[in-house]
Amino acid sequence: MLYLKTLIIVVQLLSALGVIGLVLLQHGKGADMGAAFGSGASGSLFGATGSANFLSRTTAILAAVFFVTTLTLTYLGSYRPQTSAGVLGGAASVPASAPAAGASAAAAPGSAPVASSAPGADVPK
Repeated sequence: MLYLKTLIIVVQLLSALGVIGLVLLQHGKGADMGAAFGSGASGSLFGATGSANFLSRTTAILAAVFFVTTLTLTYLGSYRPQTSAGVLGGAASVPASAPAAGASAAAAPGSAPVASSAPGADVPK
């Protein structure tokens, strides 16, 4: 489970850095395509308007990957495995503690107090 979380965190980090880089590469609606990749935009790798479509689609895909990894990490972080029911199928119950030694000493007025081995029994209340 630890390797899965680590892998998802790495994918989330790479997608976040990719979104940041692609957003910084894109220009506003008022900018010319010639200003984006030099003056000859029609001779570029993606064509006259191909780079804008490519960058915006890639940004949208990386943003979706970031969103999905964030939801997955949230789900994995809130996952709590169920406790084992044991061999008998019933949940293990903790037995109730015995009464304190002071209560038995108060019941018998003439008896000496008995030392108890329970932790915290010698602490005054």
